Amino acid sequence: MTNQYSPLTASELKQLHSSMKNPNLEHRENLKRLERVAVWITNRIGTVPFAIFCIILVTVPLVWTDAIPVVQYISSGYLQLVFLPLIMVGQNLQERRAEARTEADFKLNTQSAREIETILLHLEKQDLMMTEILTRLDQQEKLHEK
Repeated sequence: MTNQYSPLTASELKQLHSSMKNPNLEHRENLKRLERVAVWITNRIGTVPFAIFCIILVTVPLVWTDAIPVVQYISSGYLQLVFLPLIMVGQNLQERRAEARTEADFKLNTQSAREIETILLHLEKQDLMMTEILTRLDQQEKLHEK
């Protein structure tokens, strides 16, 4: 392994971890009120209960023909003109959160790689020291045997 970094001390490694923040919490805390509404709606519309609601809404006029104008208003007014833009905003916000999470994962992986390299360098140094100690012990044993 090539040494790109100088080995970090334990306190330096702890300091790296103390600076890490949860990207999900940061994202949630930075959302404005309307953005929270958009995410809430996006999370609710993409569910099975909402799909069942839409199926019921579409089948109501089959049973009760007087409901056709109401169903048309709800489907064309709210579902298309109100919910679709909110869903798009919510998806953009979810994508922003995913990007923040990806960036945090990259930082964590980079820190972990640096920690692993530091540990390997430390182990390598210990191996050299143990080899040196064993060599000295062998030399002392040979002197005592003579």
